[in-house]
Amino acid sequence: MPDQLLTLGEVAKLLGTWETSGERFPRRLVAERRILFVKVGRLVRIPESAVTAYIASRTIQPITARRTGQRRAA
Repeated sequence: MPDQLLTLGEVAKLLGTWETSGERFPRRLVAERRILFVKVGRLVRIPESAVTAYIASRTIQPITARRTGQRRAA
């Protein structure tokens, strides 16, 4: 089954940027070619898998620091 094509507003809601900037952030991603998109006539649609891939590629893994047992001087 093909990916669902999302509007820029739907992408903004998925990314959590709708409240602050509306569609501006997804439009900037498209303009800068930082996310995969599809042109349907003059409309811009973004596949749901492209949003998932964008989020995954920018997810930062936490660093797990090991304690050595030594204390730092104040």
